[in-house]
Amino acid sequence: MLIAQITDTHIREPGTLAYRRVDTAAHLERCIAQVMRLDPLPDVVLVTGDLTDKGRPEEYRHLRTLLAPLTMPVYVIPGNHDERGALRDAFRDHDYLPQAGEFLHYTIDQYPLRLIGLDSVVPGLGGGVLCAERLRWLEARLAEAPEKPTVIFMHHPPFKTGIAIMDFIGLADIDAFGEVVARHSQVERILCGHLHRAIHARFRGTLASTCPGAAHQTELELRPNTAAGFVMEPPGYQLHYWDGAQLVSHTAFIGDFDGPHPYVEAGRLVE
Repeated sequence: MLIAQITDTHIREPGTLAYRRVDTAAHLERCIAQVMRLDPLPDVVLVTGDLTDKGRPEEYRHLRTLLAPLTMPVYVIPGNHDERGALRDAFRDHDYLPQAGEFLHYTIDQYPLRLIGLDSVVPGLGGGVLCAERLRWLEARLAEAPEKPTVIFMHHPPFKTGIAIMDFIGLADIDAFGEVVARHSQVERILCGHLHRAIHARFRGTLASTCPGAAHQTELELRPNTAAGFVMEPPGYQLHYWDGAQLVSHTAFIGDFDGPHPYVEAGRLVE
């Protein structure tokens, strides 16, 4: 099974730049075109939050147009820049999304890996929370299939990164979430967005990771009490390959780069 992860698309209305300088729509178009050139194609695409920049209906309509070339199933979860009601309305044809209740989380069971989309959003806040209700829901879902390898995907990562401004708006209740995860050894990976960088950390018996942003990246600023900005480093996405025994992840950069060039010609290493 091959999973493509795209995150933090931050789509604005047509013709509008994010942060006055980032053409997020053009970046997403390039990302999707690159994904659709893959061979083999991914079985599914996960979009791990901050789908839009302001959570406005017109932004979601624009996003749907941009996502339309994807021919495989697409599963979305909200991030702190999203608005649940507008997201629900825009993706009403996505039957996996709950149309009732407060939270937009769900399970996908028809693949070799079980997928659990988890809603960590608190309206009006940059940081995330997994309250007691959400943790009870997750515990119950994990208990349903203890033998099936499972990927949890969510917006806010459950670890500190050392990037102070992002940790300030990180996940608030990491330990409570970790206690749930630790009780369920089938959790192969926790895939996250929010950080606009590729970052990995061990977490309660599994591995948690974040994906590069599809457009702009967070500055790699590890000095304490220093505010990081965003930088136009190469955008990216990730591919997670499940071979039946382990999940292997690759970070791919979006753009036109020279190559590929051969390492070997006529049976000899190119010098």
